[in-house]
Formats: sequence, C-alpha cells, structure tokens
Amino acid sequence: MAITEHGGFLDTVLSQFDHTAARLNLDPALRVVLRNCKRELTVNFPVQMDDGTVKMFTGHRVQHSQARGPSKGGIRYHPSVTLDEARALAILMTWKCAVVRLPFGGAKGAVMCDPHKLSAGEIERLTRRFTAELEPIIGPDSDIPAPDMGTGMREMAWMMDTYSMHRGYSVPAVVTGKPIDLGGSEGRQEATGHGVALCVSEGAKRLHLDWPDVRVAIQGFGNVGGVTARRVAKLGAKVVAISDVSGGAYNPNGLDVNNLTRYVQEHNGVSGFPGGVPITNTQLLTVDCDVLVPAAMEGQITLQNVDQIKARLIVEGANGPIDAAADSVLAERRITVIPDILANAGGVTVSYFEWVQDRESYFWEEDEIYRRLDSILLRAFDEIWNHAQNLGITPRDAALLLAVDRVAKAVQARGLYP
Repeated sequence: MAITEHGGFLDTVLSQFDHTAARLNLDPALRVVLRNCKRELTVNFPVQMDDGTVKMFTGHRVQHSQARGPSKGGIRYHPSVTLDEARALAILMTWKCAVVRLPFGGAKGAVMCDPHKLSAGEIERLTRRFTAELEPIIGPDSDIPAPDMGTGMREMAWMMDTYSMHRGYSVPAVVTGKPIDLGGSEGRQEATGHGVALCVSEGAKRLHLDWPDVRVAIQGFGNVGGVTARRVAKLGAKVVAISDVSGGAYNPNGLDVNNLTRYVQEHNGVSGFPGGVPITNTQLLTVDCDVLVPAAMEGQITLQNVDQIKARLIVEGANGPIDAAADSVLAERRITVIPDILANAGGVTVSYFEWVQDRESYFWEEDEIYRRLDSILLRAFDEIWNHAQNLGITPRDAALLLAVDRVAKAVQARGLYP
C-alpha cells in the first residue's frame, strides 16, 4: 500500500528521503519505489491470559526493501506503537544497512502491548502466536527479526523455537539477538552501545574536543545508553548526566557510572541516585555538556527545546530522536549530529555477524567480533565524514546520500519485474 497518510516520525523520515532524492536527482520511478514499503502485514490474534480470559492483540511487520538482500529489523513491544512507526523504522533500517554496506534491506515488527503488565507466560504465548502469524513472510533468506524495545534474547529464543518447530528442524538463522546457547553471537548485547561510544569518541576527535575532559550527557540507560555510558567512561570521558524513564541525575563533576549501574539494578531506575542532582528526561537534553547522546525514544529534540541545546556534538543512540525542523536548526547553529543510521548501526552489524555464523555453523571469538565491528563502523564513519566535508553538508545528509544511492543502484540494477 502506498504511503499517503502519516504522522510526525514518518513525516521526518520521508522528508529526509525526499530531500536526499532531490539532491541525487533520482529518477521519479525510483523515488516511488523507495518512498514506499514493499510489504506490510497487520495481524489481529488471540492470546490466552493467565486468568483464562482471551485478549486480542494487534501486530505489524513491515518490509521496506529487499533490493540488497533479505530484510532485517527488530520486533518492538510497546503499548503505543503504530503502523506508521513501524514503516518509519523499516525505512531507516534500509538506509542503516546500506550505510555500513550490509547485504540487507530494512524491516520492522511491532505488537501493541505493555510487556511490563504481562506475565512471562503471557509474553511467551503472545510471542509464539505472533511468530506463527509472521511465518509466511519471515525466514533466514527473506526477513530476519531481532530484538527491539520491549523484547530481548528470551523472545528471540521463543521466535526461533516456534519457527523451527513448524519446519521440523532447527533454523537458528531465522532471528538474531538469541542466547549464545541457541546460536547467538558474542558481543551482540553490547554492540549498539559499543558503536555509539565509538561514534562519540570519533566525533569528539574530529571536532578537536579535549578528550578525556569531554562532558557527555546520555538520555536513556537501557541496553544502548547504559553500555554507551560505561564505555565512554572507561575511555576517560566525564559522564555528567544520565536519565531513564524514572528520571535522571546530573553532576557537573561527573557521575560514577559503575555505582549508578549498581543502583539501577537495585532500584529499577536512575531516579533517586544519590550521586547527582535530580533532573527529568527533558532537562537532560539541555544540560551543559560537550556531547549529547539521545538513546531513548524518537522525537525528543524538537522546535520546543532545540534552542536550549548546549552540546557541540549530538550522537543519535535512538532512532529518530531529532525531528526534521529541529535538525535544520541544529545545522544552522553548527551543532554536529552523527545520525542514527551510523551511530546505532553496531547492533545490526553484529546481527549480520550472527546470521553469517548461524549459516556457516562456525562461531567467532568476542575479540574477532569487535575487530570486525570496529573496522566496519570506522570505515563508514570516515566515508560519511569525508563526504560531508567535501560537499559542505551535514553528516546526516552525507549518510543519507551514500545510503540511498546504494539502494537506488541496487533497485536499478535489478530492474522492475513485469
């Protein structure tokens, strides 16, 4: 179905594409193909709850492109997730895979639910039923799901097992982000945060910021933000602010990230951490810092707060944390943004490694994983940074130009099936 009606996040993603397509002078036919998603499946399915009642859930799987290979993307469990959100995230995944030269296209899945209000048994039944509904369109050669917000290794294990039971034999490569014992890869859980931290370090270096005196603020302290915080702190940077859904903490002299990690494990949130002054998620975005890492949700930096941003460098740990209007203001203010399709590409890159290892039934050591990951991300960073400098454009524009051009060339080379 052609995308004609959409909302804020999808608007931002599509406007970025339109701007890029115009710069590339793409053929109108190519623009039509790339602006729309290849396949969208919406399912309504029943799940038996622990009390014996049956509840209906709605889920989506959107495949944007398969021009460069099977589609790849996470499964999100969230009460407010929408089809438009899945579309936007699937499109971003296509550009993300292309910008780091992975042989994948983009996809995204979602179920409208609040996993915090469901028991483990209810989540398992929901996951297995959703997998069965997706079975006609997923597979190791067609579309490979992975964890996302609200899901993790546990859900991927259930998805892999359900798909395998229907096939009659184990198919570990149908999903990535699995437990190690089921064909998961070393380094997968930390990969996204590792990549964000690398981009913080590289970006600071290119802007001649005084490392290790760089002050970093991180919105989000989950799998991405938490790993990023620990890694940049280990590299010597000063993490001055951290927040999560419960609240945040700010200390201009630097937070003790290891103590904060233990505190969050014990109290289920950053709120109340005694090592800093309490702040909100919104306040974190405007604290005095050198580097800002929005690693929580999309749409966090808007026209309402962009003028209050004090950072010189923003590294997008989350997908789409800056809306299009705010992005233009940041460019005018000469605040450098390392875009999401590069900054958080570590996760999908190690997912690619996991898929390769599953297909070959040969697994690599963790050192090998990180060596290959750093090589891919640093090459992509250099390509984007140099392209931006040569053309006098932002790193986001440079990344999109490279990514969209690669996907467009693949579509053009394959042609249109009659």
